[in-house]
Amino acid sequence: MSFSKLYVGNLNYKTTEETLKELFAQFGEVTSVNILQGRGFGFVEMATPEAAQDAKGKLNGTEFDGRKLIVNDARPQAERPRTDRDRRPGGPVGGDRRGFSKF
Repeated sequence: MSFSKLYVGNLNYKTTEETLKELFAQFGEVTSVNILQGRGFGFVEMATPEAAQDAKGKLNGTEFDGRKLIVNDARPQAERPRTDRDRRPGGPVGGDRRGFSKF
């Protein structure tokens, strides 16, 4: 299965969508870029699966903005393995009891 959307991880928090687009544009037309600010990763969608695979093969492990990029095929949310974090209700396990005393 060929993907045209790529996961790009280990991004510098100062990396912008524009600079990431410029980096990937050397491999073909970039149709969208989305960086999750403060999370250190984002997604780049290329016009064709071939361009995406070319970019993945050449950019994975390369340094950009002082960080070594991780570039993989983006997987739909349903295909990602679930973690304990996904199963837990909101908040810390056991609750947050700072500032409260027991009776």
